[in-house]
Amino acid sequence: MTSLTIESNRIAQYWALTKPRVTQLAVFCAVIGMFLATPGLPDWQVVVAATVGIWLLAGAAFAVNCLVEREIDSRMARTARRPMARGEITVPQTLLFSGVIGGLGMWVLYSLVNPLTMWLTFATFVGYAVIYTIILKPATPQNIVIGGLSGAMPPALGWAAIANDVPMQAWILVMIIFVWTPPHFWALALYRRDDYAKSGLPMLPITHGLKFTQFHIWLYTIVLVATTMLPFIVRMSGLIYLVSASLLGIVFLWYAWRIYQHYTDLIARKAFTYSIIYLSLLFAALLVDHYLMF
Repeated sequence: MTSLTIESNRIAQYWALTKPRVTQLAVFCAVIGMFLATPGLPDWQVVVAATVGIWLLAGAAFAVNCLVEREIDSRMARTARRPMARGEITVPQTLLFSGVIGGLGMWVLYSLVNPLTMWLTFATFVGYAVIYTIILKPATPQNIVIGGLSGAMPPALGWAAIANDVPMQAWILVMIIFVWTPPHFWALALYRRDDYAKSGLPMLPITHGLKFTQFHIWLYTIVLVATTMLPFIVRMSGLIYLVSASLLGIVFLWYAWRIYQHYTDLIARKAFTYSIIYLSLLFAALLVDHYLMF
């Protein structure tokens, strides 16, 4: 194996620590928040700096998550190939990597965006890497509900980057992601329940059974669809968003009902995949509606 190949593999391992697919969705929601924060186009330099800074701090949080859960990950088929689970990266290397990219992210946000965004993003880092990963996740089956706030923060971070403020509209977007998280994650936990049983984590399908989890997915999806009406109710958005949110919500409700009444692992897997598409399209609809309104 050539030195170039070894170096490429090492870069890929560090890249995997940042959970890039999850980070991309979080950063996408943050960018939407940036564009919704102003009637016109935001300052592109601030958008780029905020995107980079938020991405770096999110990546640092996920690296800490991989470090803390390395033994748990090694017991689960879904996560067993992660670098720390395979022992490809050491604890000191992960701590150094997380500290460097996290510190760089804080510097970018403080120097090139504004202190409010830096502190909010740092608080989100602490909420996910420490409060959720270390304290809540191994302690309660409601971990994903209570800890969901940190994962719901990206729109507020993006809004703060442009407006240097976090008004009610930004918190509505946070609330949407907060309510979206349980049905999204519990669908995964249902069809991966054998994995989670091996992990030792108190996930809802393991502690309370399938039916209980299926019912709660249905209830949370109803609340989610109702919550997505708030941007229209407060006149933050118009008919384009209302129609889009309604159609997207009907499909999500259909999946949730199927999970509740006609469960199969295939339905849960499809619901999980759709939930990611759902959130992306919902926020895209907000953006389209925002600029057509103005």
